Amino acid sequence: MKILLTGGTGQVGREIIRRAGRRPLFEVVAPGRDQLELTQRASVERAVQQYAPDLVINAGAYTAVDRAEDEPVLAHTINGEAPGWLGSACAAASVPVIHFSTDYVYAGDKSGAYLETDPTAPLGVYGASKLQGERALLASGADSLILRVSWVFAGHGGNFVKTMLRLGAERDELRVVADQRGGPTYAGHIAEAALDLAARYESPRRLPWGIYHYAGAPLTSWHEFAQTILQRAFEKQLIRRVPTVQAISTRDYPTRSPRPGNSEMDCSRAESLLGLQRPDWRLGLEETLEELRV
Repeated sequence: MKILLTGGTGQVGREIIRRAGRRPLFEVVAPGRDQLELTQRASVERAVQQYAPDLVINAGAYTAVDRAEDEPVLAHTINGEAPGWLGSACAAASVPVIHFSTDYVYAGDKSGAYLETDPTAPLGVYGASKLQGERALLASGADSLILRVSWVFAGHGGNFVKTMLRLGAERDELRVVADQRGGPTYAGHIAEAALDLAARYESPRRLPWGIYHYAGAPLTSWHEFAQTILQRAFEKQLIRRVPTVQAISTRDYPTRSPRPGNSEMDCSRAESLLGLQRPDWRLGLEETLEELRV
């Protein structure tokens, strides 16, 4: 099965390449920007025609949440328009698409877990661009499956885990937001989920298409997540001591783009229709820290 992968150098893309190498079923083609440039429609269409994949996984995205406020055109092109271009090219070739979106499509003001059917109301450019991409892909006519993920981390790339390890090695005290809650999601778990879906599609060539939530459990806050990261890193001798982690509120840590206060997503639809069990982010953290020990 040939998979055309966009964003092969990102957190999820790298995990897909690494894990697909362990599965004889898959041949993953991950062209660089010289072969597939998500800001150019002609490049996207040409790549689909040239590589003639059985399935496309779109892991390419503009992920600089705060910088997106200053680069809205670029963010909306990559996150908002490119999925539609990709979908149109795939629809013409009868190729399905697996695409990743985000909890940032929600305002974060709901008291409980978000369902896929809840109203979307992104707070910033990044979330708005990702929502635009969802809609463009769904309108393209391609068979598509969208996984909304949250708080992605891995042993490579820029993410909260690596930031905490760097700051934890430098400082005796950290201040971390405690009133934003969500489900950290290990990029390796996202990659495995995508490959499981690809394998399922291989026979009988169909999936229950649509939008699904796939986020790590248990629910936590950035503050609690930071405490766990630093404690486990200390136990694995990645840092010399555990710094004090002071809980602060969102208003004490202003950012260029606002974040959802509640990023909890109900994942029962993915469990019942796709057979994807909600992953435990603590296991993903263990894998990440072991990778960083090497």
